[in-house]
Amino acid sequence: MLTSFIEGLLCCLTSKSANTVVPIETSELADGYEFVEVKPGRVLRVRHIIPDRPIEEEPSQGASVSCKRKITVYRNGQLFIENLGERASAELKSCQNGETEPNSTVEVELAESRNSSPPQPRKRRRKPKRTVVIDCERKISACKGTHSDVVLFFIHGVGGSLDIWGSQLEFFSRLGYEVIAPDLAGHGASSAPQIAAAYTFYALAEDVRIIFKRYAKKRNILIGHSYGVSFCTFLAHEFPDQIQKMVMINGGGPTALEPSLCSIFNLPTCVLHCLSPLLAWSFLKAGFARQGAREKQLLKENNAFNVSSFVLRAMMSGQYWPEGDEVYHAELTVPILLVHGMHDKFVPVEEDQRMAEILLMAFLKVLEDGSHMVMMECPETVNTLLHEFLLWEPYSPKHYTETCTVPAKDTDFCVKTLFVVTHLVIQPM
Repeated sequence: MLTSFIEGLLCCLTSKSANTVVPIETSELADGYEFVEVKPGRVLRVRHIIPDRPIEEEPSQGASVSCKRKITVYRNGQLFIENLGERASAELKSCQNGETEPNSTVEVELAESRNSSPPQPRKRRRKPKRTVVIDCERKISACKGTHSDVVLFFIHGVGGSLDIWGSQLEFFSRLGYEVIAPDLAGHGASSAPQIAAAYTFYALAEDVRIIFKRYAKKRNILIGHSYGVSFCTFLAHEFPDQIQKMVMINGGGPTALEPSLCSIFNLPTCVLHCLSPLLAWSFLKAGFARQGAREKQLLKENNAFNVSSFVLRAMMSGQYWPEGDEVYHAELTVPILLVHGMHDKFVPVEEDQRMAEILLMAFLKVLEDGSHMVMMECPETVNTLLHEFLLWEPYSPKHYTETCTVPAKDTDFCVKTLFVVTHLVIQPM
């Protein structure tokens, strides 16, 4: 603590960063590590593992899913989502042609109480601010590791590195999957520019886009953690035909990103450096369900929360992404698994529940023994859960209902498919 205070004081006096992060020197290129220059002078370390296994042909071609959805946004912030099936589409067309059947329901109004009082005059229909209609076909199949067209991308969040995915990279590469995991700029062994503009959402998203285009194949699976979930969502919007499935681990709600004005990370870099031991302790308390010697060792071994104060401050201040609102997430048609650690103090479980409501195809699994770093705390459970999701495919291309499968004691998850005729009204927060 005294050393950190002295270094922070020198930082204030000299106006220089006290702990500038530089890429870690490594000779492990032959062991799956690559260095990719995404821009001149901007180099990212990437873990790329191509398993040496015989390729098997896919026995099942999967199912073709009809994604039909109407999203209406009103000026008061209310979001009205209609998941349209074949029956709903027929009723909608008949309504538009003026041939509505007596029993068809186009609009449903709910009242808190019903009595014999005279009916109130009907209010004038509000004019929507924006309407989005989604009508597409998506092919969903089981993604097995021995298929040459399947690639898994792992993206970490603020303060992490590709090393936090160590258990997952080893597990899936042994199963025959090709895996990709980059270090974001300023993290791990990637270069760390000393300008704040290098760590905005758009700058980092462009890095991730370049990495994706370099390694992507026909079917790509995105796995993101915390802030990394936003980059996965960005890629799913940019490359909808190339993303087969997506996993969001403690990613939070479907809200547009905006840096907090009242945050400890708005303090000067030298002050943050003085407080770095306190910040590390706070991260340990909030990021893990238990704070013992094992958890401290996990942080050290996986190079987690080991970034400079300058990078940490720039990352937190650069989280500005107004496009990533509820409508942006509601437009996604890719199947998504949400994994949440029950004891997470960074992201409340209500946020992931709200995300599950907004998404078209969402599977939500809450792990009781995990917190924010659940993939490090419960690697076996998370690995099995992810693998089952990769092997999942719709049972029938025409009928989708809410089902629940129980494949194992600790890894069962409920499949919530929203292809029935439903109306979802989301009130503004």
